Amino acid sequence: MKKSIVLSAGLIGVGLLLTGFFPGYYYYHTQMDNRTVTVKGLAERDVVADLALWTIHFQANGNDVLLAKKDIEKQQKMITDFLAEAGFSSDEVSVQGLTMQDAYADSYRDKASISARYTLNQTLLVRTPKVALVQNTYPNIGDLVSKGVTFNSYGNGVSYVYTKLNEIKPQMLNAAIVNAKAAADEFAKTSGSKVGDIRHANQGVFSIAAREENPESNESSQVNKKVRVVSTIEYFLK
Repeated sequence: MKKSIVLSAGLIGVGLLLTGFFPGYYYYHTQMDNRTVTVKGLAERDVVADLALWTIHFQANGNDVLLAKKDIEKQQKMITDFLAEAGFSSDEVSVQGLTMQDAYADSYRDKASISARYTLNQTLLVRTPKVALVQNTYPNIGDLVSKGVTFNSYGNGVSYVYTKLNEIKPQMLNAAIVNAKAAADEFAKTSGSKVGDIRHANQGVFSIAAREENPESNESSQVNKKVRVVSTIEYFLK
């Protein structure tokens, strides 16, 4: 009888011991797993646009739609000749869709006040890797006004594009990780710890901005750009 009581007490004691041990063990490892540090690594690189997109909008007005059509074709030839003389190939210049507006279609307008019934709008797109040539030619297209080209209210605009982002992503991500690791090492040194393996990593979003930002210009109008990425990395501490 006494032996049974002793055995039962012993089993109860072991049970209580195990009951206390496993939560404690789990808690210990949970705390160890939470010994982490989260840092950000920045990587930047200056790049130069390698593609230019130049849109040229022009128009012709008149009361005779056929004459207006001939006028728009004449203007188109003057512009394409100008571009060819500058050094652009025919493959780099494409003609976009022609649009026409009939002022008489607006029933609310006073027809007596309409000087030209038809307005034809045409757009040429120059798509070229000759970025420097676009930079040199773009300021001179206004000379065509004196020859009879009528640029419409959309005028002309150039967008400079950097197309080789995928080629530099691996090197930039590596640089961001190196910078993040340096920040983690500095934190660990001050806290008396050592940096362990990566627990979680987020490569971040790559962004392209103008190298020299100012309120009067945006990224697409600038040839010189800056690629930037901020990676967030969480390290175990040991």
